[in-house]
Order: sequence, then C-alpha cells, then structure tokens
Amino acid sequence: MTKLVTLERHGRVAVLRIANPPVNALSDAVLAGMREALACFEQDRSFHALLVHCDGRTFIAGADITVFDDPAYSAAPFNALLNDMEASDRPVVAVLHGTALGGGLEVALACHYRVAIAGLRVGFPEVTLGLLPGACGTQRLPRLCGIEFALDMIQGGRMIDGGKALAAGIVDDIVEGDPLAAGLAYTGALLERAAPVRRLCELEVDTGQLAPDFFKQTYAAVAARKPAYPAQRAIVQALEAAATLPFAEGAALEASVFLQAVHTPQSRALRHLFFAERQAGKIPGLARQSLRPVARVGVLGAGTMGSGIAISFLQAGIATVLVEASGAALERGVGMIHKHFETSVARGKLTPQQCAQRLALLTSSLDDQALADCDLVIEAVFEDLALKRQVCARLGAVCKPGAIIATNTSTLDVDALAAASGRPADFVGMHFFSPANVMRLLEVVRGKHTAPEVLATVMRLAGAIGKVAVVSGVCYGFIGNRMLADYLRETEMLLLEGATPRQIDTAVESWEMLGMAMGPCRMLDMAGVDVAARVVDEQRLAGLLPPDPAYRVVVGALAACGRLGQKSAAGFYDYDGRTALDSPAVTALCEEIARERGVARRGDIGRDEIVERLLYPLISEGCRILQEGIAYRSGDIDVIWTAGYGFPDHRGGPMFMADQVGLERIVARLEHYGARRGNAFGYWTPAPLLAELARQGARVSDWQADTR
Repeated sequence: MTKLVTLERHGRVAVLRIANPPVNALSDAVLAGMREALACFEQDRSFHALLVHCDGRTFIAGADITVFDDPAYSAAPFNALLNDMEASDRPVVAVLHGTALGGGLEVALACHYRVAIAGLRVGFPEVTLGLLPGACGTQRLPRLCGIEFALDMIQGGRMIDGGKALAAGIVDDIVEGDPLAAGLAYTGALLERAAPVRRLCELEVDTGQLAPDFFKQTYAAVAARKPAYPAQRAIVQALEAAATLPFAEGAALEASVFLQAVHTPQSRALRHLFFAERQAGKIPGLARQSLRPVARVGVLGAGTMGSGIAISFLQAGIATVLVEASGAALERGVGMIHKHFETSVARGKLTPQQCAQRLALLTSSLDDQALADCDLVIEAVFEDLALKRQVCARLGAVCKPGAIIATNTSTLDVDALAAASGRPADFVGMHFFSPANVMRLLEVVRGKHTAPEVLATVMRLAGAIGKVAVVSGVCYGFIGNRMLADYLRETEMLLLEGATPRQIDTAVESWEMLGMAMGPCRMLDMAGVDVAARVVDEQRLAGLLPPDPAYRVVVGALAACGRLGQKSAAGFYDYDGRTALDSPAVTALCEEIARERGVARRGDIGRDEIVERLLYPLISEGCRILQEGIAYRSGDIDVIWTAGYGFPDHRGGPMFMADQVGLERIVARLEHYGARRGNAFGYWTPAPLLAELARQGARVSDWQADTR
C-alpha cells in the first residue's frame, strides 16, 4: 500500500486510513491504495469490521477532476472498488468529518454504516462542473432519502449539514470528539450488538408519493429552465433509472450518461472555470509574501456601493467603520445595512443573535478621523477623478502608518490616486461589483508602486469575505470595463444602423447564440443610463475617446432627455413597473442621430451579426490586455467576465470561447466587418496577439504574459 492509504489493526477492527492532504482527494494513487487495503481486509478473517477514516481536517472532499480530460477516462474501476466494498460480508463503516463531497460521499454510501462528527457537511457538487455523480451516487442516495430529496440535493449542488443528513437518513448518527476514536467506538458498538451489513444496492426506492408522470414532468421542466446544462437532464434520467430499474441496470445507465456529460462542451467550460478561479489567486512573487493584519476595515462613502462593501465585511465578522460627510446619507447607508441583515433573519439565513453580532461590529461616523485606527480603508465616493484625488489625499493624512488604502474606482487611474495619497506603496484598487455584498467578483488593481505584501493581503482578504479576486494592472477600465467599452460601442452602432434594443438583447441572451445573463440595453437600464453617460464623459475628459463622431452618442442622448433607465421608468426601454416595453421614442432618437452622423440604416441585421459584432471586438481587446500584461492569463479574464459581467459559465468565458470558436475564424470575421463597415478608427483591426496566435494555429489559453 502507498503511504497515502494504510490498513491498521485496532483490535478486531481494521482501519483503512486515507492521508492525502489537503482534502484527501480521490487520486489514482489513493484509489489504488484503497483497493489494496480492501483486498487485505477481505483476506484477513481475524478482522471483524472495516472502518474508513481520513486524516486531517476532512473526509474525502472529492476526486481529482483533471482525470476527466483524459479521453480514455472511465469510472469503472472506482465503481468496482465501491461495489466490492459494499459486497463485504463484514460491517464496513465510514466516519465522516469536515466534508464528504462528490466521490467522497459516494465512498460513504457504499459503506454499510455512516457516523458523522458534529459540523459535518455533505453534498454532490458535480453539477457545478457540468457533471453528475458517476460512482452510483444517483443510485444509492435515493434509496436512503427518496427521489425528491436526492433530486434537490444533486441538481442544486449545495452542501447540507449533518443535522439534515441525519434527518434524511444519509448518516446514522452524529457524535462529538476525535473522528478516529469516535469511529472505533461506533464500530465497536455495532459489533457488540452483532449489527448486520446493510447494502443500499439491495434496497428499493420508495416512489409511493410520486405522481405517475413525475419524471416526465421533471425532465420537461429542467429542459425548459436549464436548456444549456445537459447534466441537469442527465440527473433526472439517472434518478428515474434508480427508481424503475434493478440496481445494476441503473448503475449502467448512470455510467453512460456520466461519460456523455464529461465530454460535453459545457462540462469542459465549467471545469476550465473551476481551475481558472483557483489559478487567479496565484500571483508571481507572492507565494511566500508576509501579510499585513486586517482586524478593522473602514469604508468612506455610505451610498449603495459603500454600504454593500460594509455588509461584505460585516458578514465575514470583521469590524467595520462607515464614514459619510452627510448625516442624511449616513443614516440611509446604515439603514440599508440594518435592512439587509434583518431581511436575512426573516428569510431564515441568520438567527437574531447572529444578526445582532454582525450589527454590533458596525460603527458609523461623520468624522473621517474615525478611520484613523483602521487597518484597511476603502474609498467608495462618486466616480469623479478630481473628487477621488481629494479623498485619497485626505486618507493619506488620516490613516495610520501601515494601513492599506484602497479605491473602489471602476475605471479611473489608480496610479494617479495612489500618488495623491502620498503613500503609493500602501495603495491598491479594490473594484467591487454592484451589489457589492452579492457579486462574487473583486477586481484587485495592482498599482505601479503597490507593495507586494499589500497585494497579498488584499487577495487573502478577498477569500475571507467570499469573493473571487482577480489581479489587474493599471489602465482605463482595468480588465472588465475596458473590454466592456467595445461591447457597448457596437451595441450603440447596431442601434444607429437599425437594430432595436430588444433585438440586441434577445440575440445575446439566447442560450443557443451566447447566453448572457442580461443583454447590454437591459444592463444599462438597470445600472443607470446616466452612470454610463458619465463614464463616457470621463473618457472624453481624459482624452481617451476615438475621433469618431458616432462613438457612444446614444447613451449620452438618452441621459440628456431624462431617460435614465429603470429608475426613471424610461431608458433604452419604456417601463411598466419592471416590465420592459419597446420604445418608439428610442427608435426615433436613434433614427435622428443616425441621420445627423451619416450612419446608414438597414433592416437586415441578424442574430449572428449582432453576437459577432459584440463578442469578437471584446475578445480582441482581451488579447491586447494579455499582451500588455494587464492580465496575467486568459483564465483571469474568463473569471472576471463570468463572475462579474453575466457571461455564461457554460461557455467558459470569452477567451475560452474564443478557442472553441477558433481564432482564425474570429480574425476573419473581424476583417470582414472592417471591410464591410470601414475601419477608420481601428475598431476591426485584430489585436497583434490574436492575429499571431491565429496564424500559428495556437490557442489563447496557452499564452501567458511575461511576468519576469
């Protein structure tokens, strides 16, 4: 046996011990060790029972998913191991602590008994990777807890706690103490009472409470609700097999649909994002960097963004100081924070005691001297360069030595703000996305002089508040908003040429075409047309606009006539409550602007053209960002767009999707639109990196910035 798996004698009990830190993942070596240990147990009849136990902080928390990229991958060896374990004629017990996830839970279900240590969480997260349990998880689980519970648990991909697992019958008992000692005590008690082996494969699934057409209706509902996720439909098929077929036949069907899921483009995309999120936190030169302590955080600005940022830290149990210059604004901000936590109590997400504990961590003040003892201070004031310079200069004077000063700017020059603070080494960008307490993405902007320990501290802190952090270099708009500018430019040009807001939104929201969570016109109406217009004005003031008289003129015209989006019940659409209605006024406005700017109107704009014109310039700009070293790797860009901009995760992000479409095709289509529409401003010129990779037949995902 390998050192990852050992078989140890504890009196009459054999302990199969797994030690594969940090999470005891089921690698090929672990599976080989388990197979050998099980064989030794079966040969030695002096053992009366087998206890499966894991060292460290957790039971098996999943499998090594890199094996799924192997075209020859098969789950058959793992299934055979679990079947042999279940077939044993002596009790096999799993002692579960920490988490038992995916393949780890399937190991536990193949055992005859399961005892949990308090604090356990179990789940099948495979669906988040476009997969389903592939080692009889869909066959054994419903035999314990029923079809509906199993369906909710597997399709949701969420973990449940030990109490819910006990109530559902997934575990047999919950105990306190050391896992090994507790597992041995539980196994000993089983032997004392001569407890029989219990094989889930021999049980029937209870379908008595299900409607006759339950599976047909469930499959249809899933197909309509999640059409871009084939694993969701496969889960229904596998559970139906568990309910209607003998165990072996159900297992065979599960194996078949699992293998099909592994090779779908959706699963490949989701697995890419899984690794990209983890890779995003690995910044060259920061692996062993010391961290600055952050026990108290200050937020300057109590608007929607500032209040959301404060909530993010309070939710993580970090003391937070909220400062605002206006008493009315501060009162509104504190009110928003209280309302958030009180709503969480009403929805059962927090207990009243937890709510009180979080709110007790909040301090509010009209005096910025209250920030003097904070370890990190984030400014979240109005997006105006002159104002932010003034605020950052003030923070440089107020904050204590060694405190980190951060700006939440979404577009402005972080180096200019760092210089204004007088403490550029302590300065960093922390671009939260709205609503800040909900959105997962944090774009961390590394200034020219940002100290390595400052960057390392903020990246670690992002994880503590539940954010996925991606590092960007300094440029206008950083990674996400810089790419967004091309996307929105073409949105407005399509409107001038004759497309309607609904045509554009419908095309990019269609899962067959792209699958964006929200089209650009709906997005701008929700975010505020005036906010978007102000961003264009800031670009103009900074001298960053192209000499194009038609550039982003629609959003400015809408804002000028009071069409500010949902908040004014009129933007790119008219609004009846939250219902978006086509607006003749917007059509007339676009016709007028097109006439003034000499843009020809036409009626033959199709969905393919809309998606290509919005997506391909965005991808080209992503390649420029990579070549300039603004982003470290293409996966970082994919994480930003899927976590912060509603790009469909089943596409893997824009750069991953570019590789699937083919870089040669993207270059050819950019050149096509340049020839058709003219290219006076370089909009359709492929980025040099994109053109070179296309010429080589290479993939953008294989390219990484020079980080020396």
